Amino acid sequence: MKNTEKEKYERPVIKKVEAGMPNKFGLRTEYQPMTHIDGVSVHELAERFGSPLFVISEKTIRDTYAHAKRAFTLRYPKVQFAWSYKTNYLNAVCHVFHQEGSWAEVVSGFEYDKAIANGVNGKKIIFNGPDKSDADIEKAIKNDSLLHIDHLDEMYMVIDIAEKLKKKPRVAIRVNMDTGIYPMWDRFGFNYETGQAWDALNKIMFSGKLELTGLHCHIGTFMLAPYAYATAAYKLADLAIALEKKFNHSIKYIDLGGGFPSKNTLKGSFLPGKDANPGIDEFAEAISTALINSFSNPDKLPLLILETGRALVDDAGYLISSVIANKRLSSGKRATIIDAGVNIMFTSFWYDHKITPAQPFTHYTEDTVVYGPLCMNIDVIRENVSLPLLNKGDKIVIHQVGAYNMTQWMQFITLRPRIVIIDLDRTPHLIRESETNNTLTDLELVPEHLKKFEL
Repeated sequence: MKNTEKEKYERPVIKKVEAGMPNKFGLRTEYQPMTHIDGVSVHELAERFGSPLFVISEKTIRDTYAHAKRAFTLRYPKVQFAWSYKTNYLNAVCHVFHQEGSWAEVVSGFEYDKAIANGVNGKKIIFNGPDKSDADIEKAIKNDSLLHIDHLDEMYMVIDIAEKLKKKPRVAIRVNMDTGIYPMWDRFGFNYETGQAWDALNKIMFSGKLELTGLHCHIGTFMLAPYAYATAAYKLADLAIALEKKFNHSIKYIDLGGGFPSKNTLKGSFLPGKDANPGIDEFAEAISTALINSFSNPDKLPLLILETGRALVDDAGYLISSVIANKRLSSGKRATIIDAGVNIMFTSFWYDHKITPAQPFTHYTEDTVVYGPLCMNIDVIRENVSLPLLNKGDKIVIHQVGAYNMTQWMQFITLRPRIVIIDLDRTPHLIRESETNNTLTDLELVPEHLKKFEL
């Protein structure tokens, strides 16, 4: 029987051949559509759960975690990961990391309560951040959590509350330092070079009220220089050795925080992130070498704690979106409007996310700006990307969105969408419902004198 379905019209496009490219035909513009995520059809996911839709790959999380753990444990005998809740605190995501053996690292009372509700033993929660209330500190002390002290005011708060509770909490201090990376992150913690860190350690030891358990630093975010972590490890080790000499006190762990990059491409980068960004093995080598070279007694090596977030979850996140319209800008450049905006894709301000069509397409491509649906000029998902000619209703997949988008997103103009996770058996599970008007209005109160009006 003859197929009578009318084929979609695509206007003809002339593509210029660029001289000086890798071959006489220019760069390759053909690539495969991403029709499935972990074996599940993108179009079926969108039809069942709606568009836009965040999709998380459980398999990718577990595989990435296993690789990172192996990279460090091959090089250093005592390693413990602590999942960074601020990176993605969806309960389902946190549970995957906890099942893999990761502790919890939190930076607020809200995140602390979330970790406790997720069933994490208080002894395996690391509490960072500069804004811990009296109630937060009291809760952490009662649960025997690891308190990382950020400033002197917090130190005195902890000492005061510990005396009232008649408990000796386990604490560490956060140290900031010059690692050769600028601008230097010296907002948080006590500075190494000026002696602030050593002063804080002396105060803790002489107080007798706190159990100094570890040393902590977090030198930056999306770090591309493994040597900077080696510098940080050497300096923390120097403090640990000084404590041993002066007080005959051995710390139990060194926490080097997180900040390792994913494979995303930072805006302005010449090469794609998957080619240019250092891998986890390079960071493991730098850190492990520095620590092993610093300590003389193999039996007294401190536990190495890593609060890795982005590098473990970014690649596991996808965003399915639908094409709303195409238009031609006054400059002549092609623009495609999709139903996902920067309100749910905050990292569009940082990265040039890979975008892949979710259905077969022709060989014709054109440089395109991809806009979201918001009524604001900064709602740009990609400023420039080579895409085939997409039609209204077509689906695209935005890659590597697992970190920060689902914690830093905001309700603005559009409501936040559903999130699903695909398990190891290729079954999708809804793990967060989409918002409704009630999600917002249930929190609002209208005074009586404003309730009535006539138009």
